[in-house]
Amino acid sequence: MIRRQRLASGALALLATLAAGLAFPGAAAAGEPTGESAPKVDLVLDVSGSMRTRDIDGGTRMAAAKQAFNEVLDATPEEVELGIRTLGADYPGDDRKTGCKDTAQLYPVGPLDRTEAKSAVATLSPTGWTPIGPALLKAADDLDAGDGSKRIVLISDGEDTCAPLDPCEVAREIAARGIGLTIDTLGLVPNTKLRKQLSCIAEATGGTYTSVEHTDELTDKVNQLVDRAADPVVTPVATEGAAQCAKAPTLKSGLYTDREEFSQQRWYRVDVNPGQELRASVSVASDRAVNPDYGLLLRAVTTHGREIVRGEAAGNGRTDVISTGLRYPKAESDDDEAPAESVCLQVTNAFSAPSGVKTTPGMPLELTVDVVDGPSQASDVAAFGLGRGWWLLGVLVLVGFLAGLLWGWVSRWRVAVWRTN
Repeated sequence: MIRRQRLASGALALLATLAAGLAFPGAAAAGEPTGESAPKVDLVLDVSGSMRTRDIDGGTRMAAAKQAFNEVLDATPEEVELGIRTLGADYPGDDRKTGCKDTAQLYPVGPLDRTEAKSAVATLSPTGWTPIGPALLKAADDLDAGDGSKRIVLISDGEDTCAPLDPCEVAREIAARGIGLTIDTLGLVPNTKLRKQLSCIAEATGGTYTSVEHTDELTDKVNQLVDRAADPVVTPVATEGAAQCAKAPTLKSGLYTDREEFSQQRWYRVDVNPGQELRASVSVASDRAVNPDYGLLLRAVTTHGREIVRGEAAGNGRTDVISTGLRYPKAESDDDEAPAESVCLQVTNAFSAPSGVKTTPGMPLELTVDVVDGPSQASDVAAFGLGRGWWLLGVLVLVGFLAGLLWGWVSRWRVAVWRTN
């Protein structure tokens, strides 16, 4: 009897071990080095005297920045190496030469100690000048090593005060180094001159400019940029859309950049085989002043002009980038020789320019195209929202069923033994 009980217990343990092994097939490899350089981000914060201004949600600009930084530090992905650099944080005097050297690494770029980084941020107090150019040069040096993605996120409420060192020229110089560094800029004041300068800095390195007026907007945007640093590095390919589908360039899976003038249409083509799914998304950035209330439309159309599916979005001037996307799964075919379908992608914007604003060149457009195996493929099934986790649920159900049968057999055997005794 004892031997049979041990046999039953061993069988249950074996089933449990089997379930654990199936559920976590890659557990043994977790944490092993991949050989790739970690993505790096340097947050560059303006701590000049103007950050004392109380115009963000009833508090100072500095208070909003500190709150946003604390929340961003909590949400930073483990694989991202993050640093914090300040400008205008230490010198309160009137000597221009000294003030324009006032930039320091508050927290070095590297593995993040959240408590230490938060403690460093808590010590900041609005102080001096706004040496954006010198700070960008130093931040580029902070990130120079390694071949992973590198990103500077500059947050400022004013223009550089250290001319003739033009921060836009500094950004172009950094881009020319060829170290794959992107600068994103965030302006805390809806000021035309500030917008122009920060937009120029961002454009020089393929980054983005965003104007933020509320603490939650600042937090969300910085979080988004830090998360983006952890994404695989993809080099965008310049392309030129056509005025009609028949003359459109044929694109494969990848990231593409183009420019689209106000209220213009741009056409692209993508070949989709039976059983594949086309996933496309597009973003248009308003890199200059635009009228409020605008829209963006992305349509998938057959070569004969019939609309297949569309994605659209609208904005009201509170953001500088508007995006939308679509998905088109092409049904399987019984004919193994069935040709690919040529799908036309039409991008149309509904932006308009205020009087005096140049409409050329067009606004920056970023198009992502991904052609993957369709949902009929087992590797891409999203049953009941479980995605690839559906197979795990099936394994657990099977193991539970077998364990129940075994337990029932053991119980019946024990009752039979008890009755015979």
